[in-house]
Amino acid sequence: MTTSPRPSMETHPDIVEMRLRHEMAERATSTPKGQAIETMALLTGLYLAASPWITGFNALSTLAVSNLLTGIAYAVLMSGGFGRAYERTHSMAWASCALGVWAIISPWVVAGHVNITRTIVNNVITGAVALLLALAASAAARAAESSQAGRGVPTSYAPGRG
Repeated sequence: MTTSPRPSMETHPDIVEMRLRHEMAERATSTPKGQAIETMALLTGLYLAASPWITGFNALSTLAVSNLLTGIAYAVLMSGGFGRAYERTHSMAWASCALGVWAIISPWVVAGHVNITRTIVNNVITGAVALLLALAASAAARAAESSQAGRGVPTSYAPGRG
């Protein structure tokens, strides 16, 4: 009775696919452009969190708390700490876009009369920068997927596929 040799764990299809996912996420974030986007996004999130105290509208507590929480969430999402697979990197970039939009509109929608010139200028500029960086991160993740597909590497794990 002969038994066929068992395939190695390293050649198992699930292991190979997991490696491909990791390589794609690394390729998107390990380029100088990807690292610059990640660094600028982290700084933008930290600035947004601290902006009420930097620009002097911390007495407007509803907007100060909103900026603090939004800035921390943005910094965590965009720092790449949780995005080591393409799906997470791509979806976190889109969630960060929503946070950028929130930063832009928040002076007009949070409770209280907080839409003064200082808060509007701060939040619109910071929110626009956050939105642009999140869009750039999403584009970088999408470009990494396109380069993989162009090489004939299966991308069945990408959102909306198989």
